[in-house]
Amino acid sequence: MSEANRTISVEVERRIAAPPDRVFDAWLDPQALGRWLFATPDGRMERVEVDPRVGGRFLIAERRDGELAEHFGEYLEIDRPRRLVFTFAADREEAPSLVTVTIEADGDGSRIRLVHEMDAQWADYEARTRQGWASILEALERSLGS
Repeated sequence: MSEANRTISVEVERRIAAPPDRVFDAWLDPQALGRWLFATPDGRMERVEVDPRVGGRFLIAERRDGELAEHFGEYLEIDRPRRLVFTFAADREEAPSLVTVTIEADGDGSRIRLVHEMDAQWADYEARTRQGWASILEALERSLGS
């Protein structure tokens, strides 16, 4: 397989003390997303747009040190409260990657598994990407009051 066609997968898992429907809904609610998805401690959320349907798009824009950081994508699969699949990009010039979020009941909480498949050209960012998603899932848990 040529380097141009290879992908790498970054996987993160976390148990969250909230039921699957609450965890899932937090991924599609614009007010909730603005509190935890791609939100940084020193940033100021400027825009959160969500069209929560297959083929719908999302945009999350946060002002960071005078720069506008945008994260966007398209929903490919929405299976409430179990599975969410979407494209993801932070640069309009780059091909998007693929993110799959799976949520399972785990006692009175949920187990969330996130898999981010991206072009192998980003292999040097694998550890940083894993840490970023781990921080995002931690912020999700905080936002749910878990």
